[in-house]
Order: sequence, then structure tokens, then C-alpha cells
Amino acid sequence: MVETISHFVGGQHVAGTSGRFGDVFNPATGEVASKVAYASRAEIDAVVRNAVAAHEVWSNTPSPKRAAVIFRMRELMVANKDRLAQELCKEHGKTLADAAGEIQRGIDVVEFAAGAPHLMKGEFNHNIGGGIDLYSIREPVGVIGGITPFNFPVMIPLWMGAMAIACGNAYINKPSERDPSAPMMLAELWKEAGLPDGVWNVVHGDKEAVDALLEHPDVPAISFVGSTPVGEYIYQHGCAHNKRVQAFCGAKNHMVIMPDADMDQAADALIGAGYGSAGERCMAISVAVPVGEETSKALVDRLVPKVQALRIGPYNDPEADINPLITRQAKERVESLIQRGVDEGASLLVDGRGATLQGYENGFFVGATLIDQVQTNMEIYKTEIFGPVLSVMAPCGYEDAVQMINDHEYGNGVAIFTRDGDTARAFSNSVDVGMIGVNVPIPVPMAFHNFGGAKRSKFGDTQMHGPESIRFFTKMKTISSRWPSGIKEGAQLAFPTNN
Repeated sequence: MVETISHFVGGQHVAGTSGRFGDVFNPATGEVASKVAYASRAEIDAVVRNAVAAHEVWSNTPSPKRAAVIFRMRELMVANKDRLAQELCKEHGKTLADAAGEIQRGIDVVEFAAGAPHLMKGEFNHNIGGGIDLYSIREPVGVIGGITPFNFPVMIPLWMGAMAIACGNAYINKPSERDPSAPMMLAELWKEAGLPDGVWNVVHGDKEAVDALLEHPDVPAISFVGSTPVGEYIYQHGCAHNKRVQAFCGAKNHMVIMPDADMDQAADALIGAGYGSAGERCMAISVAVPVGEETSKALVDRLVPKVQALRIGPYNDPEADINPLITRQAKERVESLIQRGVDEGASLLVDGRGATLQGYENGFFVGATLIDQVQTNMEIYKTEIFGPVLSVMAPCGYEDAVQMINDHEYGNGVAIFTRDGDTARAFSNSVDVGMIGVNVPIPVPMAFHNFGGAKRSKFGDTQMHGPESIRFFTKMKTISSRWPSGIKEGAQLAFPTNN
């Protein structure tokens, strides 16, 4: 018998009633580690009703008191960082060091959210005319649905949820069914921090649960992170039901390496950004773009031995560099894309297919893979691989590199490595990409700045975390106020003027 993971509703673990369950695997062994309940529409309706009631109380809680709960959550996350990392890794498979970095990014957003009262300040004009004062206030939206992916089961629920509750909303997290335990632990920590029951909920499920959230009349806003096809569906379906929706989606992130770049630095950056977390990151660098033949040769000569030296292993192996992929289907998909690249004429320099590890022969491992001489018409270039695969484009000129980036359907992140300030500035101004790194391989902003891509990497107008997230999680109300004392002019039928 394996453990069954329940929902977290109203501050309590609630067993599923739908009779439907999904398998949760240990990616290193390929074995079923637990089962997770899948919610029905009726269960989604119940959790929404509970969240609506909790929101009535939480939204009227003074913002400094809300901030105090959030800061207490920060302290609890710091104290439980190791335990949370273990919970995350056993289902996702990422290394403990990588999990620690993810959790720290989540802590950063929680810390930023504790300062939300400052960002929620409205505007005021005194005596705009005839004793009238005009002011605006920001109010919570209501119940927020957060649909989060498997690759960051701690960080992304906090990116959404910490900001949502800081603004006075209630939050329902529908995490990935692949690694549901870490999101459940987050809910328990929020309760321990003093968050009222029902303000932070976790409900598991598949498309039925997602559609129920998208269509529920008492869920006015949806935040999503995941693949582009799903994100586009969520954006269109949610908007069709009169919701505000933000959807952060797929990517194909390039790194341009100029001839004047520090080649050792660039190669090391590509190893970390391309193979960290087995490439299962929306900000992973999966495409290296060397400018010129000499740059290409110098770069590849450095990359090959570094890639060959990367080790696969389970999360609890301190010497492991690359963790298993999340499912067997993911492993098969990545290996088929590698073969597609070979079939289309790319040069396979390091082949990670067929990687096995003693004692973990059934794990979902793909070793580090390096492919050279990739062209823009190849499927391996056009598709987000989401695996430990780095493609090196056939050498080109600087203008061609910029055009290549702008022509791609995705625009999440991009990097350039150069010693020339003029080139870096021109590049930053020319590329249609949401986040840009200059000699920084993964340009994910800190919590106090905004995260978001461009083109088909994002649907919706607002960004994640940072000051702009306040716009998404609040609605503006404008009030014109005049007290009757001293008003003597009588009725006025015409629209007032300033004369």
C-alpha cells in the first residue's frame, strides 16, 4: 500500500471523494511512491465556497497584521528549509542543492510580500473643486486560482500565493499532480504561521479541476505557469469566463557568445544554465549562438569535456550534477527529440541517451547531451525540449543572431556574453524578449522586480511578483468625497467645469 495525498481545504487535510487518483513517482527509481487524489467539480466548488468565506474575514484584516503573518511564514520557511527540500526532491528528483536555491527564491518573494502594504497605497487629491476630495484605493480581487507546474513546486506557488494573500485575497493552489507533497507542506506552514483557515488551500487534480476553476463564477482571477499550449488554453478559456488571467509559458532561451567574450566564463555559464535541474526550467539556456567560426570552435572545444564530465544521480547523491526527468514520458520525449536532431543533420557531440545508473536502472535519466551545427529549421531548435540538451547553432553574424532570437515564437529569457558595452546595450534594446542577461546566463529578476516574458512565452498584461503583481491581485476603486457642510449652490444639471 502506498500513501494517498489528500487536499488541504479550510486549514485541514481533506480526503478526496471523486474516486480518481494519479500515481506519483520516484523519478530516480521509476517506482510509484504515492497516489494523489484528483478533485471533482463538486470538490472544487466546495473549496471555492470555503475560500470565499475566508476571504470575507482576511480582506478586512488590517494590512500590517497580514504582513506580520507573512513575515512569520518567512521565518518558518528558513527554519524548515532542509525538510522542505527533502519533501520537494523525493518527488521532483532535483538535487538538494538545486532545491535549496528554489526554496530561497520562494523565501525572497515571501519577504517582499511582507512589505506589500507600502505598494498598496492609493492616491489622493485634496479640494479638486467645490470642497471635493478625490482618492483611489486598492482592494483585493477575491479568490485567486493558482495553477502551478512540477518544476518549481515551492517557488512558483509562493510567487503567486504570497503576493495574492498579502493583498487580502484568498488563494487556491492547484499544483502539478507530479509532485504534490511540497505544496501541501507549504499550506501546513502557512497555517502554523497564523494564516486563517481557508485563506490558503491546495487542491489536486487534472483538467477537470482546472476547468472547474476557470469556469467558477466566484474565482475572478487565475494565475498560471506551465507550457504554452496549456497556457494559451487557460488564458482564452479564463477570459471567456470574464476572469483576469496571467499565463507564463514556454521558452527557448538563447545565449549569444560574441568573439570578445571570456570563453571559459561563457562555457561554464552554459553548463550551469543548460544542464541545471536537468534542463527542466523555463529559463534554462538551451541554445548557444556563437558569433563567428572561431568563436564556435573555441566554445565547443571547451564545452565537450565539461558536458562529458557531468554525472547523473538521485537527489541524495552529493556528487550528482543531473537529476532524472519527471516522468518516463518526459524521458522518451527528450530522447526522441535528440534523434530527430540527428536525423535532420545536426552533429551529436555528446549523447546522453541510454544513461543508466547501478541501482537505479528504471529511473527516468537522460544524460547531458550536446548537439552542434543546429539550424533554425530543425525541430530540436524550434521546440522547447525541457531536458539536459544544449544546442549549439551553426556560427552566424551578430545581426543574424538578433534576428534569430526575434523570429522565434518564444521570448522568455536571453543572454549575451561580451566585453563590449556598446554591443550589450544595442543587444538589450534590439531583442524582443522579456528578461535579458548581460554576462548573466539566467536573468531571473529578484523578488522586488518583475518576472515575465514576451511573445508566446506570456499571455496577459501583468508580470509575476515585484510591484506589478500588485496590479494583478488588486482592483482599483476611485472615490469622490464632499461633505454637505457649506454647500449652498443648489442643484447643478450641467457637467461641472473647472471655471
